[in-house]
Amino acid sequence: MTAETVIEAPAELEEGFDRRAEQLRLVEAVLFASAEPVEEAALAARLGEGADLRGLLDELQAHYSHRGVHLVAAAGRWAFRTAPDLAPLLQRETEVTSRLSRAAVETLSIIAYHQPVTRAEIESIRGVATSKGTLDILMEAGWIKPGRRRETPGRPLTWLTTPAFLDHFGLESLRDLPGVDDLRAAGLLDARPAITTLFSRGGDDAALPRAVEDSAED
Repeated sequence: MTAETVIEAPAELEEGFDRRAEQLRLVEAVLFASAEPVEEAALAARLGEGADLRGLLDELQAHYSHRGVHLVAAAGRWAFRTAPDLAPLLQRETEVTSRLSRAAVETLSIIAYHQPVTRAEIESIRGVATSKGTLDILMEAGWIKPGRRRETPGRPLTWLTTPAFLDHFGLESLRDLPGVDDLRAAGLLDARPAITTLFSRGGDDAALPRAVEDSAED
């Protein structure tokens, strides 16, 4: 009768596996429990020093990549979202009580593509005055926020999009904003002066005329 040779893993190695498994469970639990996308800094604070947060997030993304929910990132914030192919099956017909006006849509587009941008610059691009109510509606939706004041006479306030804007429209960063060709192909770009001017500064391939990618992450 031959004796089997049993090779035992070093205790510190087993401890490392156990610790990583617990960290993975903790990150998963925090993301499930949060009603809003969670910043990486908040996750890192939960895990403590030395944790491989990016590796844990990548592992969770891979684990959920073929499931009913996916782990997605937007502006450095992470959240579980319905798998895109299942979204149509979960939609319900509801009565829409209010929709964004054309002025609000144009204002939001100008801020997204030209941020940081002042109210005067928005009005210059659109060719008409921008009512305070338009900006208020976009702020209430959580899609725009005040930025820094310009160091120019009057120190006008600038406007930026928010991480909630990226999250709502399924964008990981501002670099994922559609370009002119994409908008034309989708029938969303017409010849109105406001829309033509919106893209005129950057050419046909422009998606970010002068915005810094992380300006929505401040």
